Amino acid sequence: MSDIKRGYVRALDLKHGRVDMTHGSGGRAMVQLISELFARHLGNEYLGQGNDGAVLPTPVIDGKPARLVLSTDCHVVSPLFFPGGDIGCLSVHGTLNDVAVMGARPLYLAAGFILEEGFALVDLARIVESMASAARAAGVPVVTGDTKVVERGKGDGIFITTTGVGVLPDGLELGGARARPGDVVLVSGTMGDHGVAIMSQRENLTFSAPIESDTAALHGLIAKLLEIGADIRCLRDPTRGGLASTLNEIAGQSGVGMMLHEKAIPIKPVVAAACEFLGLDPLYVANEGKLIVICAAPDATRILAAMQAHPLGLDAAVIGEVIADKHHFVQLTTAFGGRRIVDWLAGEQLPRIC
Repeated sequence: MSDIKRGYVRALDLKHGRVDMTHGSGGRAMVQLISELFARHLGNEYLGQGNDGAVLPTPVIDGKPARLVLSTDCHVVSPLFFPGGDIGCLSVHGTLNDVAVMGARPLYLAAGFILEEGFALVDLARIVESMASAARAAGVPVVTGDTKVVERGKGDGIFITTTGVGVLPDGLELGGARARPGDVVLVSGTMGDHGVAIMSQRENLTFSAPIESDTAALHGLIAKLLEIGADIRCLRDPTRGGLASTLNEIAGQSGVGMMLHEKAIPIKPVVAAACEFLGLDPLYVANEGKLIVICAAPDATRILAAMQAHPLGLDAAVIGEVIADKHHFVQLTTAFGGRRIVDWLAGEQLPRIC
């Protein structure tokens, strides 16, 4: 993206205007869109370089070059605007979280936009402003990007791909293959909020209490957990497929089983009621601002306290433990005293959720 001077064409009509094919043609209209909308809201010293890529400083921690962590994520959520957020802030939070759960401090973002001809500029501006606000709040700038326009009917308004770069200090190793029998499983808060917020918006459902997406950047919370020096094995954000699918993935990576306890898993009553109404299992419903922590048992109490002391971890809870199991099953002790297998999600319970 380049920050060029205006003056050769009329200013964008951000109130009534719409995306057309010239906005993706590489000509003046495209440069104007980038300058007057994207660079206006997302501008910073790196984006202002105006080249095909951004030249960034080498990360250093404690005087030593550090390892880089790179993650990319595509965002196709429908609807674009939902209670508690929109595709803009979601595209920032989702990628920052993927970098942060590796133990890395997010440094920079790149963003790619696919716009459909006819998309309202007022909605595009709202989305870009939301992205800019989320990036500023996180302290992680968007330093480069790309925009393409497809013909009317060949897209669905807007799709956004974001890529994040973070820095990881030597000696810190987190990953799905590190869980061991005897470890403890914690979550930072209530499950299913994001997915149910999306579904309630799609179906025009109203409930006794508002249901909002939990979309949030988790790197601040993760930094607090890493500061206490606890023996953390793995961090994950349970997005598509929810808690159940994420723990099945970790169990397979580590060659272990999981035993969860239904009564211990925090779920808002209104979310539980909505899931029952919609025929959904909240354990498989997406979250966009929650954290799974697997840690050594002696450190679980300290980690729980650290999470509950952070605004994004007020409802944190210990929900289970890692067990030895050659089948790598995730199991659940139910509220009625029984036990069931929490298997991989079969199919797509909630399409276009993030």
